[in-house]
Amino acid sequence: MSHQASLSFEQAPPFALPLRFFLTAPLFLLAAAILIALAPHTLASRWTPQALALTHALTLGFLAMVMLGALMQMLPVVAGATMPFSRAVGWITHALLALGSTALMAGFLTGDALLYQVGMALLASAFLVFLLAASSSLVRAVASDTVSGMRLAMLCLAITAALGLALALSRSTGWVLAETAAAIAAHAVLGLLGWVLLLVVSVAYQVVPMFQITPPYPPRLARWFAPVLFALLVILALAPLLPQAAASAVALIAQVGLAAGILAFALVTLRLQSRRRRKLPDVSLDFWRLGMASLIASVAAWMLARLSPAWADSDAYPLLLGVLFIGGFAVSVVSGMLYKIVPFLAWFHLQAQLQARAGSIPNMKEMIAQRWMRWHFRLHLLACALLGCATISPGLFAMPGGIATGLSAMLLWLNLVTTTRRYVSHGGRFA
Repeated sequence: MSHQASLSFEQAPPFALPLRFFLTAPLFLLAAAILIALAPHTLASRWTPQALALTHALTLGFLAMVMLGALMQMLPVVAGATMPFSRAVGWITHALLALGSTALMAGFLTGDALLYQVGMALLASAFLVFLLAASSSLVRAVASDTVSGMRLAMLCLAITAALGLALALSRSTGWVLAETAAAIAAHAVLGLLGWVLLLVVSVAYQVVPMFQITPPYPPRLARWFAPVLFALLVILALAPLLPQAAASAVALIAQVGLAAGILAFALVTLRLQSRRRRKLPDVSLDFWRLGMASLIASVAAWMLARLSPAWADSDAYPLLLGVLFIGGFAVSVVSGMLYKIVPFLAWFHLQAQLQARAGSIPNMKEMIAQRWMRWHFRLHLLACALLGCATISPGLFAMPGGIATGLSAMLLWLNLVTTTRRYVSHGGRFA
């Protein structure tokens, strides 16, 4: 089975379909930044209402928004199977995800049970509509390691959403959820390592060699990474249900396996990028390298927690892990992907619609000015550093970290809008 699928660009959906997701996502990143800047104590503990609102602004409003938009584009092109009713699915999923994420954040911040319930109803509907349509596409998809990874990532998304719904009902109605601590841990680990990491890895098999001109991922890694990671995640999620003596041992074995797998993916990706054929400066590559470095740092923080119980029990540890994984890894890699995918789609649709001669439309590099992407990277790097420090000293570093995050979010949005305007000015259509 090939880990790189053959691409079917003739099945690509209209540009407007993924673009609405991509243009909305930075606004949630901006909302998260404002929350950090206005309430520095957000980074004092992961259990504060502000911290929970922040986490879901990043994971739902930014990451899920971009990832669902990217899947709307990639499923027909990479998997070779069109999504049924793709335009309707795109409109409905986008609207429900945006409104649901906003309502859930407001519910966390105000403690209003009705807002929780509205938010979760909207989000559950968004994910149900998308998962049904995407599952139909993936069932018919041409087999590849990318498609296999996508299937497992979707399964993790479905479980994460179901656990989130159960936790929200428990929080807002007083219904007592059995094994609440285990459900919260499974919701977090399946959402971040199952949905986010597995999808990034699966997409990396395609986009890293294609856009960064690297050798392909080793076939053995591509074939086994997703199924082994998924199996370890299931073991880790179910470990708390075992007898006390066995639970900690089983969980530790699963965690060691996950840490080893994450390190392997990060190091292999960095190795491939060092062997790329085109050595020109590339901002997207810098985002990816920051993402891989943050994955390695996440594993180092976890290893330190195993060696130091005091560090493991501190408020700073889970918050630093969150900053490294969500901000340093996920937001970095997604930003790097956006800077390749959006200009490519703009160029591709102009080429297809206008049958343009070479030179009559902008090439990919001309869609967004390199210097503005470079400034975004610098601001994002500064934000990650400041927010990492804020987990230790929120009073000193949280506000400047929030401001840097806000500026980077606005620059990302403006860069994507610039591409959109350039597309329209050259005669591009959204229908």
